Amino acid sequence: MMNPFQDFQDLGLCPEILQSIESSGFLTPTTIQRISIPEIFKGEDLLVEAQTGSGKTACFAWPLLQALQISQSNESKGIAKIKVLVLTPTRELAYQVSGAFYRFGEFFETKKTVLTVIGGESIAQQSQSLQNGVDVVVATPGRLLDLLEKKVLDLSEIEFLVLDEADKILDLGFAAELEILLGQISPKRQNLFFSATYPEKVLEIVKKISSSARILKIENATPSVEAIEQRVIQVNRENRGMLLRHMIKESGWKNALIFVGSKVAAHNLTEKLKKVGINVETIHGDLSQSQRNTALSQFKERKCDFLVATDVTARGIDFKKLSMVINFDLPRSPADYIHRIGRTARAGETGVAVSFIGLEDLAHFQLIEKRAEINLFREEIAGFELNGDIPLIKLGAPPVKGKRKSKKDKLRELTKTQN
Repeated sequence: MMNPFQDFQDLGLCPEILQSIESSGFLTPTTIQRISIPEIFKGEDLLVEAQTGSGKTACFAWPLLQALQISQSNESKGIAKIKVLVLTPTRELAYQVSGAFYRFGEFFETKKTVLTVIGGESIAQQSQSLQNGVDVVVATPGRLLDLLEKKVLDLSEIEFLVLDEADKILDLGFAAELEILLGQISPKRQNLFFSATYPEKVLEIVKKISSSARILKIENATPSVEAIEQRVIQVNRENRGMLLRHMIKESGWKNALIFVGSKVAAHNLTEKLKKVGINVETIHGDLSQSQRNTALSQFKERKCDFLVATDVTARGIDFKKLSMVINFDLPRSPADYIHRIGRTARAGETGVAVSFIGLEDLAHFQLIEKRAEINLFREEIAGFELNGDIPLIKLGAPPVKGKRKSKKDKLRELTKTQN
């Protein structure tokens, strides 16, 4: 009888990594793992595009841990220098990636030190850990910039730069920050980009970071996950809350991640659901990191039935056997629709994604369908039918930039003084 685990051995992974893979219960590598891991071992800069739930974290964690082990075997002992920097767009994803490095590195005789650098946690403790030496830093850009400004972070010996959910890191919000970070890192490094989607503007930024990055993707893979049953329910915006409560009661909706568009909306919807006896928690940016961690663990451990969330959980977070994703509010970016619904139907499971759309959302959802290469039936629930006229869209005035120096401006000045 053929040993299915043989496939992992064929990827060139060392015994310690293979032991961690077996301990984690993986039987065979995913398609993207098969094609990307050998290329990472070759030292190639890669832009990896694969669907959510396809095992992208392991794609870089396994070979980079192995590379660290080989590197440390050839060096004299001393304070660990940062060799791997992983950037993520959210704190929750940073924690998850750090956990993967710990888990997959548990069987090495010399344990690899991993530091999660995020906002909402003690910057003093993070600074102390950096002074003691770490091998891997998994960070969100904002806190990383804080540490650079305090001059307690040395990125000069980075050998591997990983951008997880790279399209989000490289969007307009992070592009300027990334430019500052790259100025602190040795150009002699391997660049690895991972995401489920790459808009054209992001690909242009990638070229500035790495002119030689090879694109690896599963051919003929559609942007949306086939195992997800996607439903669209038309309902007036003011009736969405009542419809949600109705569906929870009448259709037995449960174990669902509910996405909303803002922190205020997350708080308000959660409070309304709690008032009618629904077991729900919330996670958004106004909560402390401790509160966010607790809400996420409560939901993952099935101690609550619903989690109302902003897009802090849309990227890369692994929910095992999540039954449903509900878009109470549509995402602003069509690409984020794919990331949101990809929280369900992971690792061979099936799931349901439901989107509520009102009169204001009709044109936007058509754009989402076009980008995701889908065409979904619009349904209505008796008693909650959509009615009224499509409102005119009013364009607001452009935002005015403040006079105070931003964090990015301060860091640019710091970089100039150091050069």
